[in-house]
Amino acid sequence: MTKALKIQPSELVDFFEDGGQAMRMNYYPPCPQPEQVIGLNPHSDAGALTILLQVNEMEGLQIRKDGMWIPIKPLKDAYVINIGDMLEIMTNGIYRSIEHRATINSEKERISIAAFHSPRLDAIIGPAPSLVTPKSSAVFNNISVQDFYKGYFSRQLEGKSYIDVMRIQNE
Repeated sequence: MTKALKIQPSELVDFFEDGGQAMRMNYYPPCPQPEQVIGLNPHSDAGALTILLQVNEMEGLQIRKDGMWIPIKPLKDAYVINIGDMLEIMTNGIYRSIEHRATINSEKERISIAAFHSPRLDAIIGPAPSLVTPKSSAVFNNISVQDFYKGYFSRQLEGKSYIDVMRIQNE
C-alpha cells in the first residue's frame, strides 16, 4: 500500500505498531423468509482492515456499488479484504472503505469469520502527512482512535454515515 500511495512505509507501520486485533465469528441460520430479514445491516467497518473468511462458501456478503447491492461470490480458501473507515481517513480518501451487508439464505446456513485490524487506542488518526500537500488538502479531521470508536459505536449501523462526520467541510 505504501508503494502504491508513494508514501514512506513508516507512515503506516508506526500507526499499526501495537495495534488492536479482534475476531468475530458469524452464524446466519437458514430462514424460510429471507426477504423479511437482514443478516447484518449495511455498514462500513470502523477499523483499518478486515480480513473475512466465508467458511462454508455460502453467498450472503454484498457490497454497495453505484447504489446497487452486488453479491460477492465466495471462493474456496480465499479471503475477502475490506478497507475500513480508518484506512480511508489515513489515505485521505484514496482508498475508500466499502459499505457492505450480510443477507440470509432460505435453505442453508452461512458461516464467516472476520478479523478486524486497527491502530492502537492512543493513536491519532488523520490523513498521512505526505498525502496532504498544497495540491491535495486534507479531506478528514484528525481524531484519537479511542474517540473515533466512541463516536462510531454510539451510532446506529447505517451505511457509511459516521465517516461523513469526519470529513472537513469546505465552505
